Formats: sequence, C-alpha cells, structure tokens
Amino acid sequence: MKLTKKAEATRQQLLDSGHALVLRKGFVGVGLQELLTACNVPKGSFYHYFASKEAFGCALLEQYVADYGQRLQALLAEKSNGRERVMSYWQAWLGTADSRGWAEDCLVVKLAAEVADLSEDMRRILNDGVAALVARIGAAVREGREDGSLPPGADPHALAQVLYQMWLGAALLTKLGRDKAPLHQALAATQHLLACNHSASAAASPSP
Repeated sequence: MKLTKKAEATRQQLLDSGHALVLRKGFVGVGLQELLTACNVPKGSFYHYFASKEAFGCALLEQYVADYGQRLQALLAEKSNGRERVMSYWQAWLGTADSRGWAEDCLVVKLAAEVADLSEDMRRILNDGVAALVARIGAAVREGREDGSLPPGADPHALAQVLYQMWLGAALLTKLGRDKAPLHQALAATQHLLACNHSASAAASPSP
C-alpha cells in the first residue's frame, strides 16, 4: 500500500523511535503501545504502517544495515591507506571523549542472539549485514597489503572474520561489565594480528 507523505513521515518516526527503544530494551522488550506513545501516534494505528511487529523489526534492521554501510563508507573514505582504514573502523567502536563508540549503538551486539531465535527474516537481514561488513573489512586489509601499509599474512577475509568475532565478544563483555577494558584489549590484539604475519595466519586459519 502506497503511503502519503505524512504517513511516510510517521512511519519513519516509528522506525527512528523504535531504534532507540530497541537499543535500550531489546526487541521483545518494546511493546507496540510504548512505541506509539513515544511517537504520539494514535493507539491502534500501528498496523497502518507495518503488517506486524516482525515486519517492523525487518524494516528497522534493513534501515540500520543501510545506514551503517553509509557511515562505514564515509569513515573509510577519510583514510589514505588500507591500514588506516582498518584501524579507523575499530577506533570508531571505542569512540572518543566527545562521542559515543559505535559498539554502544550496535544492534548486532544488542539483538543477534535474540532475533536468531525469534525471526528467520530478521536473522537473515542482520546476518547479511554482518557478512557485507566483514567483506568490507577484508577488502581494507587487502588494500593495505597492496599499498604496503600492512605486511603479507593470513587470508584477508578470514582475518576480517576473526577480528569481527573478537570485537563482537569484546563489545558484549564491555556491556556486561560496564567497562571498556575488553575493547581496549581488542584494539591491542588487532594491532598485533595486523602486524604479525605468523600470529595472523594462525588466528585466521581453522585447526586441522
């Protein structure tokens, strides 16, 4: 069904407010009435904008993945070589004194385990988003090898997978302990894996 411009704006407002609520409370923890109240949308009108709560969740994750990809592209475009591009991304997870880290607003950190058991469509959207992200990190590693800013080492895509898995675990531990130490440890480990050929190869290669 085609929505009017006003209805499209309301739908977008529901997605934007929903993002903030889901980031804080999880997908299951956000009730439809709470979402409608936050947006000052009349009770019972949710299904005018989304066929179901799952459809809302899919739209929310599709928007998140698209926005994240644009932010990542803009971030990487600021750097002149592959190593700077790789490290700028992980530095963004940490943030600065003046800005929140990307890990704090990551819906993969918040929702991966929840949606994997809740909705196949939501799981697929989030998984495809992660796959695209890992591919871009791997491409940056490859660019670093080609421009000489990174030494030869493990397969770039395999290394990117290891790095992402490590940072995802560190983000979860940071949330659990309310302490950024795991993220700082992940940063140090990332620098080591990128610089040390043998360590990188060992970490990124599956055991026989």
